[in-house]
Amino acid sequence: MTVRENEKVLEYTLPYKHYVDPQILDKEKKNIFFKNWILAGHASQVEKEGDFFTFEVVGESLIVSRDKNNKLNAFYNICPHRGTKVERSEQGNKKVFMCSYHGWTFQLDGKLNRAPNFDNGNLGEHSCMTHVKLEVYKSLIFVNLDKNARPLSDSYEELVNDLDKYTFLDSLKKVRVTQRMVNANWKAIVDNYLECDHCKIAHPAFSRTFDMNNYNIDTHKNYSCQYSQLKKGGNENQAHFYWIWPNLMVSIYPGEEGNMTTSTILPISPDQSLAIYSYYFRTDEITEEQEELIKFVDQVREEDFELVELLQTGFNTQAFKQGIYSPTEHGLRNFHQRIKEAMIIE
Repeated sequence: MTVRENEKVLEYTLPYKHYVDPQILDKEKKNIFFKNWILAGHASQVEKEGDFFTFEVVGESLIVSRDKNNKLNAFYNICPHRGTKVERSEQGNKKVFMCSYHGWTFQLDGKLNRAPNFDNGNLGEHSCMTHVKLEVYKSLIFVNLDKNARPLSDSYEELVNDLDKYTFLDSLKKVRVTQRMVNANWKAIVDNYLECDHCKIAHPAFSRTFDMNNYNIDTHKNYSCQYSQLKKGGNENQAHFYWIWPNLMVSIYPGEEGNMTTSTILPISPDQSLAIYSYYFRTDEITEEQEELIKFVDQVREEDFELVELLQTGFNTQAFKQGIYSPTEHGLRNFHQRIKEAMIIE
């Protein structure tokens, strides 16, 4: 086979410019992050009337709150009067939200409570903070900035059918959260998660725990799942590692003390991302065994941070325009195909 014939057999990744170009990121914000379901938080953060938290999706600040009718609401954290950001706290409990610029106040569902200097209470669309679609699945709170978005269960029907087997998920509470600014494109971080060819080299503890010779990556519409047998102990409570389109990773650990971790990757700039890691357990009291699990997970993540930041430094190269897939990188191909479909790339 000639070199030219061999090149035709190779499958190519997304172009490297897609990891460094600001215009590409702007298009991703509009075509991906403004049109898909994004994990914002957990029901345990807003258990009581008046509880709220703020969350930012690629530059758009949101408020999630529980109103007096025990309903969860999501709306833009923007005053309809002049566009000022209303709530500056990350979380708390309030009876009303107040804009510190001109004193407009809003009820817990985002509706206008009082607008000083306006005699007429009928202000049209400016009588309410702009609502955002919100859905809760397994106590996880998702938001979608697309007014015409399909329901979560329709968008992820196959995934929902898969996750429904984990009946303990609704009993979990968000117990711990860590955030990390990663000097890498958001897709580079997801790419790294979706393949384990690097695991034997970069993750010695992970490779000692799981059978790398029988590591599985199953791809599905809008998600993929990774799993492998433990080298020691039974596998009846096998961990599964899910990637959910576009930017969410969920690790589920069944068993008597079933628990879960989530990783949300949000783009900040072409070469910088905010990684939000959350840990969910049945109670606030974390056992010694659970602390060891957190330590294990954090170690793997730290090893990955170093890899993806090193990777990002190479994307501006003139040496190659793009990479190639290995025969086992099914998850990576699946993710890139979804990117191409969303961005309309040939």
